[in-house]
Amino acid sequence: MDSIMLARLQFAFTIIFHFLFPPISIGMGWVLTYLLWKNYKHGGPGSEIEKVSYFWTRIFAIVFAVGVATGITMEFQFGTNWSGYSRYVGDIFGAPLAAEAIFAFFLESTFLGVLVFGWNKVSRKTLWFSALMVAVGSTLSAFWIIVANSWMQTPAGYQITGGRAELVDFWAAVFNPSTLPRYFHTVAGALITGSFFVMGISAWFLLKGREQSYAKISLKVSLSLALVASLAQLGTGHWHAIQVFETQPEKFAAVEGHFETMKGAPALLFGVPSYEKRKVDFAVKIPKALSLLATGDPDAEVRGLNDFSRDEWPPLMLTFYPFHLMVALGMYFIGFTLLGALLWFKGRLFDNKLFLKLALFSLPLPLLANELGWMTAEVGRQPWIVYRMLKTADAVSVSVPAWQLLLSLLLFVVIYGLLFFLWVFLIKREMNKGFGVRETEPGASNPAEGRAKA
Repeated sequence: MDSIMLARLQFAFTIIFHFLFPPISIGMGWVLTYLLWKNYKHGGPGSEIEKVSYFWTRIFAIVFAVGVATGITMEFQFGTNWSGYSRYVGDIFGAPLAAEAIFAFFLESTFLGVLVFGWNKVSRKTLWFSALMVAVGSTLSAFWIIVANSWMQTPAGYQITGGRAELVDFWAAVFNPSTLPRYFHTVAGALITGSFFVMGISAWFLLKGREQSYAKISLKVSLSLALVASLAQLGTGHWHAIQVFETQPEKFAAVEGHFETMKGAPALLFGVPSYEKRKVDFAVKIPKALSLLATGDPDAEVRGLNDFSRDEWPPLMLTFYPFHLMVALGMYFIGFTLLGALLWFKGRLFDNKLFLKLALFSLPLPLLANELGWMTAEVGRQPWIVYRMLKTADAVSVSVPAWQLLLSLLLFVVIYGLLFFLWVFLIKREMNKGFGVRETEPGASNPAEGRAKA
């Protein structure tokens, strides 16, 4: 195996693992913000809502810590494994990463310290504000990361000088054509992920018959957010697909399994695409739907893969199948949350064992959907690392031998495997402790509460 493939595998593995945690943090951050707002308005020392808030604060801290630890290692790879890329676009790529650290990461990490260690020391209002700042910071952090990645998809605001890309318009680079649709699509996915995470753990408590009043509060809040985010994802996904159609036509053709340029192009629900035959076997199609969805005109022309040079086609299987599976999961999330809302309306949400079991087993599905979406976006950009500017094969470090890449990849697999089991162990330990388990009740020695009472 050559160094290019090993470098790609190493980055793919590290980002796949890291990308498990930020979406949970973003979604959980907003769940926690709402819970602590309820606690500020209607809670008090030892109240149910305060115990629920404290429990999810502990869980959130564990998720955040692992996310930070796994995110740091990725940035070093740009200098070690991808020196050609860093040399070519480092001036541009570094700007949003610096902005993320200054404007987002410091914000969320500072207020997370208050949120985690401020119980019994600050007022309920301060705890709520800290949770809000953590949620805002994590969501803002996602924006700057998406900016950096979106620039690679649809570069803007640059000029080529001396064989290097230099930034000439910061705001054009930030708000390049794919930034906003990709950002809102990603955030909607994160809200689904965090809310399904809370919903799954809440369902576990209900199925076990443990601390049901606390679990019911968590389930209602997370189901509400999951329903809104799942419906929003449908709109943001459509917006993003239109952007890809307009700016990355070969990626659009690959994810849709569309080979021949035609007017009134059908949408493909299922099929087995073939590079060699340049067709899709066993195709199940909706006539004219692809043209309609992409342009609003059922008779509009949609370009096919055959219009592009074969050496610039994305890997077909790794774009087509992840995309269609991601869409299927998105429709499942809508159906599942609508079912939950119906059961809630009928007063049967908490005693429907089938729904609770589905909620528990659905916990990892948004994580899978996020990874599939990432594969679609990143593999669909190939063979370019920066779209139509720099190919992936020209971006890898030539001075790093394959054996070093293989060794470091194996070390990552071992260390991240141990880290994952530690994460699961810590989450399970907090679940076993349950809600509100502390040496002193939340707020019992809160000086701000004492002054308020006085």
